[in-house]
Amino acid sequence: MENSYALITGASSGIGLEIAKNLAARGYNLILTARRTELLEALADEITNKHNVKVDYISKDLSKYEAPKEIFEFCESKNYHVDFLVNNAGYGIKTSFHETSIETEEDFIRVLGTSVIMLTKLFMPTMLSNGGGKIMIVSSVASFAAPSAIQPLYGPIKTFMNRFSDSININYKHKGITSTAVCPGFTVTGFHTASGVQEEMDRVPKFMVFSAERIAKEAVEATIAGKALCVPTKTYKFLVFILKNIPQPILRLIGTALAPGRYDRN
Repeated sequence: MENSYALITGASSGIGLEIAKNLAARGYNLILTARRTELLEALADEITNKHNVKVDYISKDLSKYEAPKEIFEFCESKNYHVDFLVNNAGYGIKTSFHETSIETEEDFIRVLGTSVIMLTKLFMPTMLSNGGGKIMIVSSVASFAAPSAIQPLYGPIKTFMNRFSDSININYKHKGITSTAVCPGFTVTGFHTASGVQEEMDRVPKFMVFSAERIAKEAVEATIAGKALCVPTKTYKFLVFILKNIPQPILRLIGTALAPGRYDRN
């Protein structure tokens, strides 16, 4: 379809940026969205020139309630048919739970959770009418881990997103729509610095840290294949197997050894 597009949230940096580049290399037209207009504009020009695909962008902050609807209406106004939806936008909160305002927590839940549900709901009717579509939800290995002393809401929200992805498959796979929950581990992006946990990231063993480009490649391949779950790299596939099969007290000991500071921050 000439007006078929992939929409990527959080597309201006990190995993979202690499997903955009990977999809463009495969011939997908793109709609990029993030908060920083200047980065989106530069990225759109770069991808268009390199891959000869159509690229458009819209600057929106997904912590705002109206943002998903505005993104959808932007696509509708330009007759863009989104049949590949990448829900990637996310961040972490620097302060402790008791120090964070209710408004900050609400914004956080909206970006990582509510906006994912809203965008999926908004674009699904078009996917159904066109006979199918692909949905990627960038989650995290944290969704399988024991609760953390840092960013206490992050893991629970990602667990919720995994279950939401499962529900999409149960209800719509037979209609041609598949959802893939992508659960990366530690990845080289600006996420940890922005989230105030770069010190903890620096203490993680190097064999557990992977490039955003590699994560994006495995994520796109899994989503195209219609896999329900993607845990990029053999290292984290093995770790997730352990997380699912070892008692929580032992997991905390392992987590403290592999990710110092995750369970002992005051």
